[in-house]
Amino acid sequence: MWPSPNPVGRANVAGVPGVEERWLAVDVGGTKLDVGVVDGTGRVVGRRRAATAAAAEGGGPALGDALVTLCRGALSAAGGTVQSVGVGCGGPMEGDLVSPLNIPVWQGFPLRAHLEAGLGLPVSVDNDAKALALGEGWLGAAVDVSDYLAMVVSTGVGGGIVLDGRLLGGALGNAGHIGHVIVEPGGAECGCGARGCLEAECSGLHLGRRLGRPAAEAPPEVVARTGRLVGRAVASVCNLLDLRLGLVAGSVALGFGEPFFAAAQAELDACARLAFSTGAVVRPAGLGPDGPLLGAAAVARRSRHAS
Repeated sequence: MWPSPNPVGRANVAGVPGVEERWLAVDVGGTKLDVGVVDGTGRVVGRRRAATAAAAEGGGPALGDALVTLCRGALSAAGGTVQSVGVGCGGPMEGDLVSPLNIPVWQGFPLRAHLEAGLGLPVSVDNDAKALALGEGWLGAAVDVSDYLAMVVSTGVGGGIVLDGRLLGGALGNAGHIGHVIVEPGGAECGCGARGCLEAECSGLHLGRRLGRPAAEAPPEVVARTGRLVGRAVASVCNLLDLRLGLVAGSVALGFGEPFFAAAQAELDACARLAFSTGAVVRPAGLGPDGPLLGAAAVARRSRHAS
């Protein structure tokens, strides 16, 4: 059996200093907007959701306004106060400006400034998969692990890398963008303009287009191929950066389940053959369906600890 999500990290924080802290967590994806208030134990309250496509029909500013409305609803439903707002958003990004490939109406959109103006709260924004990496180290399957990759295989594919206990940022905030590692030279065209990117081969969006039906209905051979390509990309990161753990979340990966993870591990074993990368493992992320929101909360939490 492939390992089940590990909730131990969340239980470990009960009763420790800081659990009274609360953050408004915002997950911005190509399929949905998800908002909730998260406390120091990882409990989510006041949750609000909306379909991204419907909210974006009026253009970029309208989508931003819809997100503000969701945030206000979550805050009202949760009651009490929050310290700040943390946002995980699809990339790429350039500082505080976001340009998600799966949200065409947001190209260079000032997401942080828009939310701060609408909510009157301090806002921190980071890539959604980098946010997940923070969350996994805080409450998930990477508690007490100093070197690991966390990635999302969902509507799109993204990743975040922690080395020596520090989340890698990069010059413009895009470090760890594993979705644009080439895994099939000359393969499918990607939204970034290249061919054969992991995202173009394995994301729910591209799988759905290729299959003519939702990725969740993919036949076994497509599930296995998707796992192999993800394992190939994880092996490249392990070989490059001297790490031995890859955590995978997202509706496609977790929906495909054990056959996906078995294929990913087999490919990782075949491709990570250096003395320091042999034995690397790929497994499900530990935070489960709340992972994106807990990651967004971790972005806000990081800003507080850095201040």
